[in-house]
This record gives sequence, structure tokens and C-alpha cells, in this order.
Amino acid sequence: MYSSIMIPVNLAQVAQTDKALTVAADMAKLYGAKVTIVGVGQTVPNEVSRTPAEFTAKLAAFARERSAALGITLEPHAEISHDPSVDLDDLLKTAAKTLGVDLIVMASHVPGFAEYFFASNAGYLASHATISVFVVR
Repeated sequence: MYSSIMIPVNLAQVAQTDKALTVAADMAKLYGAKVTIVGVGQTVPNEVSRTPAEFTAKLAAFARERSAALGITLEPHAEISHDPSVDLDDLLKTAAKTLGVDLIVMASHVPGFAEYFFASNAGYLASHATISVFVVR
């Protein structure tokens, strides 16, 4: 049913992605799908990395670590932005198209007060992507 799955990850909050990674791994095993984790880094130093190259290396290390734990191969794909808080939704849509994925499995938090005014990233992708989006809480 699915041949290529994308999982957006936030390296500053990796614990929140565990459930989504497990769901995606199970689906990949079931369908024999390729799985790519996509991380969006910044051009300026932050709590995750000091440079885009360091961010890319950390994403690759995270992919190797989680691949071993989940029993599947996770391919890393880094996107770099000058302002991920503004660009994140569009970067994830573009990455999905570039990678040719047919399913996005994405972690989300329990909606709160802010979601009455601003859409969550998962909500935005689910509403605007042309492919299936599986939101995992």
C-alpha cells in the first residue's frame, strides 16, 4: 500500500517522536516501505547544533541509532532554514514531494489553547498535503 514513508523529527524533542517512529517502522515492515526521517535545522547556532553540517551529522547519527533499535533502515534527510518557525510547514511539504513519499507519519502533541488560534504543524500538513498524513499522539 505504501512504498515510501517520511517521518519529520525535531532533534530538540526526540522523546516526542518515539511513538511515531514505532508506528512508521511497523508500517514499513508490513509494506516493505522505505523510511526517511526529515529534520529541519537552522543556519544559526542553537541548542541542537552550531552549524548546518553538525545538524546533518546529528540527524544521521540519530537515524543510525533508531534504525538499530527499530530493526529497519531509516534514511536521514536534512533541510536547512534561516527560520524554521516560519518555514517548517512548507519545507516538510517540499521534502515530501522531493523524496517522492506516499505517507507522512508525524508526531503531534495534545491540542491546547494555542491551537484555537494557530494550526499545529501536523494539522497543517494533514490539511494541505496531497498525500496521506498519519498523525500520532
